[in-house]
Formats: sequence, structure tokens, C-alpha cells
Amino acid sequence: MSESGYLNRTTFSFVVVWLWWFGGACGDIRMISHSPHLRVRRNATDTCPALDTDMDKLTQEEFLSRLTDSCRYDHVARPPSDLPLQVTFQIDVQHIESVDNRQFKSHLLVQLHFRDNRLNFVDLSPNRGAIVGQEMVKAQIFVPHLFIKNEKQSSLMGLDKNDVIVKITPHGDVTYSYRMITTFYCSMDLRKFPFDHQQCELIWASWAYNETNLELQWAKDKPYIISENLQLTEFMLEAISVEHAKTSISNPSNSGFNETYSTLIFKFKLQREAGYYILEYYLPSIFLVVMSWVTFWIQADAAPARTTLGTSTMLSFITLNGNLMKNLPKVSYVKASEIWFFGGATFIFCSLAEFTFVNVIWRRKKKVELAKHTTKYIIKGALSPRLARKDLRKSESFSSLDSNHMTSSSNSLNVPTLNLPTTNGDNQHPEGNSPTPSPTQQTWSEMTPQEVAIWIDRKARMVFPVLFIIYNLFYWGFVYAL
Repeated sequence: MSESGYLNRTTFSFVVVWLWWFGGACGDIRMISHSPHLRVRRNATDTCPALDTDMDKLTQEEFLSRLTDSCRYDHVARPPSDLPLQVTFQIDVQHIESVDNRQFKSHLLVQLHFRDNRLNFVDLSPNRGAIVGQEMVKAQIFVPHLFIKNEKQSSLMGLDKNDVIVKITPHGDVTYSYRMITTFYCSMDLRKFPFDHQQCELIWASWAYNETNLELQWAKDKPYIISENLQLTEFMLEAISVEHAKTSISNPSNSGFNETYSTLIFKFKLQREAGYYILEYYLPSIFLVVMSWVTFWIQADAAPARTTLGTSTMLSFITLNGNLMKNLPKVSYVKASEIWFFGGATFIFCSLAEFTFVNVIWRRKKKVELAKHTTKYIIKGALSPRLARKDLRKSESFSSLDSNHMTSSSNSLNVPTLNLPTTNGDNQHPEGNSPTPSPTQQTWSEMTPQEVAIWIDRKARMVFPVLFIIYNLFYWGFVYAL
């Protein structure tokens, strides 16, 4: 075969291959141009979906997709207006419970009402009613972002999906509703715990837009709705009020300039139910204090029995108070429950001190000498049995010396004496007068140490209950009157 023939065949093969490749490419181009799906995709990037067709025949999803297409609706930006967007706020309180003495947990149904003129479809679809949807509808439109300033944590409620409902009326009025659980902080004054009254707040504020762009306001008719079956654990709801306020937040990106944000405050006043604490703390503590008085009926030399009774009641009282205080915050001021603990512990301690005192007297060997058989002299003789009589005898000796000195002085001055006649004899005194005994003629009585100890125990049986009743009158008067 000649060389020229070989080249011709090679050239012909190359041309055939090139034509085959070019024809396939042209076929692909024709296929793309005739594909309806790809043509719609190409046109969608160039023009918006038309709104001049019969929109009533479209489904709710199709209609909303066309109405909120990104080419004509920006769901990130608020509705355009020269005035701040007015957002009406309403809450439905379903449940409130106390987590601890600083936090509360609540179940709420929150509703936001505002108007977005971009969603007005009265003329576009006259026969269509309100559009109602859930999270998918919420993702397609603008919704104000609010947050709770004093929250610890919050979450939307729902079984398989979040309980969110969005309703859009033909005139563009939007109602955004959601159910939520929030745990929030409440600053409490526990000075009168557990008979205290507390006022807690839920504070909502706008997150992204300041007051020049968005303004929150409570619903005029019913700003809040309280469930009829609302039961607060440990507290009773006394009063509810709502307020509108403003919050200033510094903006570091704007040279420290403070921006003001619209804020709504939901206040509720609570009264603590003290029945649990009376049954679980106050009554047991009263029984422990009264139990400590049983020691006054036990003989003073029974040291093991009286010591065990006193220490066991004190330890039980401390344990009872510790169980109450372990869930309370560590504050610097004194609470009413602590005042009660200090008073009860003082009574139990005094009963132990009384036992120590009478036990020491019981073990004395010498009798107690008393000038008179009264409470004053018994206590004085019990505290210093020998010193009291020694001082009295010293005073007697001084008084006798003074009388002798006066007699000798009168004799040295030769003062005449006047002798009055007597009708009943020289050694008799006038009727109705008795001779004054000299100090040396005063008689002393004696008591054994055991008698003194028993006498002190008998007095303690009356003094301690009377003092405890007086203490209760002052304490409960402070709790309920102040």
C-alpha cells in the first residue's frame, strides 16, 4: 500500500470521529434546551414567579411559596416602615412551680401579633381564607425574636415537633404562637422565711431590633390569661401586674453607645404556704424543747439520764434545723427560721445548764444556811452558802459597835434621861408595841443541798414554760404583725 493511501484513510477516520463527537454534543444541547425542568430552573433565577394568574386554585403551600419568594420578600428584615413595628404580646400561664428558693419553672403559651403588609393577599386571592401553618410557615416569613432576660434556660414544647403555629390573615396580620418551658431566676428576700411574701418577674425584650425599629406592647384586652387549674407548689398567687419598660444595652461596635430596647415585664406576687414548715419544723421543734424539760422531773444525781436527755434533744434540734436550711441560699442576714432556732436552742441549753447547777448543789456536804426562807435567800445561799452568813454576821457586829458607841457618848455628856410613867409596870411596853429584837436574836434556817436542788427543779418546771410562752408571743407577733 502506498504512503499516500495510508494518509488518506487516517484523515478520513479522524474526520469521522470528530463529526461523531460534535453530533453528540449538539444532541445534548438540544436535549437541555427542550427539558422543561431545566428551563424552569434557568428562568427562576432570572424572573420571579408570576402572581397575576388565578391564585385561588393554588394550594396553600404553593401560594405561600410564591408570595414569599426571595425575589420579592426578605424574611430576615422586618416589614418596611418609617415607624417602629408594633408587636402586641400576650401570654397564657399554664403552670408555675418552685425549683428552689431562687428559681421558678413555668409553662407558657406565648402569642405575638403584628402586621406585615408584604403578606397582604386580599386582591391576589380573594376567596382564600387565613393561612395557618407550623414551623415551615414560620421559616418563610419574618418573626420577631424575643428573649427572657432573667431566664436560666428555655425550650419549646412539643411531642414530636415544636408546638408552633403561625396564622396569616388576608390583610397581612400575623399571629405567632408557641408553647414553651422556661426556668427563670427570682431574687427573694428571705428575712421572714418561711412566712415571706415574694415578688418575681418575667422580663421579655427584643433581641435584634431596638426601640426605633420594634416596639413591644401588652394586649389591651387581656395581656395575660391565668389557667383556672393553676396550682403553685409551696406558694399561693396573690397578685399579678404587667409593665412596659426600656432596657439599655451597650454596643461595643458603636464606641460604647447604649441602645435602648423595648421590654415587657410580667410581675406576680407570691405568698409562701407555711403549713408544710409548721408541721415539719415548728411543731417538732416545740416538742423537742418541751422534751428537754422532762429533766426537771428526774432526780438531780441521775447524771447519765439527764445528760443523755439534754444532749439528744439538742442534737435532734440541730439536725432538724439543718434539714431545713440545706436548700436555702447562704445569705448574710438573719432569717425568721434562724431566730426560732436560736431561741429553741437557748431553752434546751438552759435546761442543760440548770441540770449542771443542781447537780453541783446536790453533791455538797454542808447545809445551806438561810436568813429567810424565800427565793432570794435560797438562790443567794445556793450560790454562796458560807459567804452570805459571814457578811451578815460582820454587819451585825458593826451595828452592835455603833450602838455601844452611842450609849457611851450620851453618858459622857450627862444628857438627862426622861422616865415616863408606865401603867403596866416597869418591864412592860405600851399596848400594841413589841420589843424589837436585836440582830443577835435573829434566827437562821437551814436546808440540805438535796432540798435546795429539788426546790430549784420545782421552780424550773414553772419558769421555763412561762418564758417559752412569752417567747412564742413575741415571735409569732413579729411573724404575722410586722
